[in-house]
Amino acid sequence: MKTIMVRYKTSEAHAASNEALIRAVFGELRARAPDGLRYASYRMADGATFVHVATLDTPNENPLTILPSFKAFQDGLKDRCVELPVVTELTRVDSYGSPS
Repeated sequence: MKTIMVRYKTSEAHAASNEALIRAVFGELRARAPDGLRYASYRMADGATFVHVATLDTPNENPLTILPSFKAFQDGLKDRCVELPVVTELTRVDSYGSPS
């Protein structure tokens, strides 16, 4: 199992369109329901900083990467950002109310 967090900041002008692209990814995830993935996305209080947390049961297989909506989200992400994505691998210490 592998958990990663990605944090980045878009320009204010691109924040709403970035959120729409994220929502499209979640729509496709709900339609396809791939196994082995837990995924959440958050928009911080400043309205332009986004955090994504993904847990992959099989670290070498990321079902997100094959989704057309995820490819569309990634397309131009760097152009939408004022702070580029930073990827951090997380190690779970413990949890409550969250799947392992």
